[in-house]
Amino acid sequence: MQISGESNLLISTAETGLTENEKINIIEFHFSKIMETLGLDLNDHNLKETPFRVAKMYVTEIFEGLNKETFPKISLFDNTYEYNEMLIEKGIQVYSYCERHFLPFIGKAHVAYIPGKKVIGLSKINRIVKYFARRPQVQERLTIEISNALKNILQTDDVAVYIEAKHLCVSARGVEDTNSVTVTTCLCGRFSQSENKDAFYAAFKGRP
Repeated sequence: MQISGESNLLISTAETGLTENEKINIIEFHFSKIMETLGLDLNDHNLKETPFRVAKMYVTEIFEGLNKETFPKISLFDNTYEYNEMLIEKGIQVYSYCERHFLPFIGKAHVAYIPGKKVIGLSKINRIVKYFARRPQVQERLTIEISNALKNILQTDDVAVYIEAKHLCVSARGVEDTNSVTVTTCLCGRFSQSENKDAFYAAFKGRP
């Protein structure tokens, strides 16, 4: 089943025809070949288990968002208080991997929405960010995927997502710039209006 808001680049575990263990075995084999090609001694006690550790990490941890079945279960509640101002979850940890170099980019996401008849459990916003981050990504698409998923779940266009992150593909290689930060935004519905946009930005101004 296609999760609303996510990329069409993904195929489900069922569609690959591979179990989790089969994926780990295949990645372990090929990663060992990469290490051997680099001239590393796989008999070394520190290295001999590395291909398996990397394969397991890829499948069950840092790229678990490639598995559609891991999308978080969402809890919605009636907006009994009729709260109709913006709700902001700020400072959400973002830890993802650039799909061009498979190096991490690390930062924070600030996510807001204006409730209608339903509100979402607060931790679910964090879990949605984590789900889309845990796959090879580009920051622009990550920002849009989070926004689209929340708009679909909450049935509202009034959603805002702001992500700022440092990319190791910029700081650890190439230009080797350790100071620059990448910022992406997706401001929809009423958040595209100056008043709400300014209030959203002001909410996390001066954050640590």
